Amino acid sequence: MRVGIIGAGQLGQMLGIAGRNLGVECRFVDPGEDPPAAICGDVVRAAYDDADALAALADACDVITYEFENVPVEALQHLGDTPVYPPAMALRLAQDRLDEKRLFDELEIPLPGYHPVGSRAALRDAVDHLGLPMVIKTRRLGYDGKGQYLVRDAADLDAAWDELGSVPLIAEQWVAFDYEVSCIGARNVDGDIEIYPLSRNMHSGGILRTSRSPVDSDALLETASKYVRQMLEHLDYVGVLALELFVVGDKLLANEYAPRVHNSGHWTIEGSETSQFENHLRAVLNMPLGSAESRGHAGMVNLIGEITAATRAQDVGELHDYGKSSRPGRKLGHVTVIGDTPEARDALVEIIDKSLPQT
Repeated sequence: MRVGIIGAGQLGQMLGIAGRNLGVECRFVDPGEDPPAAICGDVVRAAYDDADALAALADACDVITYEFENVPVEALQHLGDTPVYPPAMALRLAQDRLDEKRLFDELEIPLPGYHPVGSRAALRDAVDHLGLPMVIKTRRLGYDGKGQYLVRDAADLDAAWDELGSVPLIAEQWVAFDYEVSCIGARNVDGDIEIYPLSRNMHSGGILRTSRSPVDSDALLETASKYVRQMLEHLDYVGVLALELFVVGDKLLANEYAPRVHNSGHWTIEGSETSQFENHLRAVLNMPLGSAESRGHAGMVNLIGEITAATRAQDVGELHDYGKSSRPGRKLGHVTVIGDTPEARDALVEIIDKSLPQT
């Protein structure tokens, strides 16, 4: 079996490695020079919307998937009769924050208040609807904290518009949440579903820093799992989907979803019976899904900007080096640790954290 993957970054790399373990060959299309996934499959160096490259990929593969959600939806039209998963509708909705929030509303998944913004006047209207503070975001293409502006008071409105107003925007109600979690689910072509334990996530500067799983709350897992199942079934989804949520007391509010394998699920490689990457491939090839049960208490630490010698010297976890050159704010790798208890896991995370560049 052969899977074609649009994108050859670190997520593609981890999919390719999972494919080897399944006896599945992965091929990639990516415009980058020497991308991370090149270590585990052939990469055609071409733009993500290159019609000839995509058509050739489709002809050579049994199924097509993608590793990031900014793949142009129109590009999927170049893939002929080769199945593409996750489906184009899930990709299209995830690419526009307004469409995404309307999907949550349609499925009656609670979320913070929001207001479309297409002018300075609409930005002022958003204050009346949502109050302050609020977050202004580009509707498309923002990630890792990019394309966002926190408006604390009315004096910030003009600066927010000047920085972001050249494209369609959305205003989101500021939520004083307790913490953030993500719920990752997989669904295959036959409709079988596996849901992973919740991950508790900590961000800094808009970038995920750590994930810890499982979260000690059956009630939160039950609610989050219900929301993910609703989405998987409504979208006739195939593959892995990640839903990010705010925890506010005993309630969950949806933030956003990703139609792909997700950074907050990297711990599943060592910490689950079946990793999210293996289950994504199983899903798109309509193989039986593997168990999403935990193997212990897992922690994941993102390595941003630099992988230090001190981090490499640690022997308390599993280092995943993506093979990328150093650059501020760039995800270069991650370390996974597994403990018998939450306390043991947290102590290992702290060891890794202390080995990172201190700012």
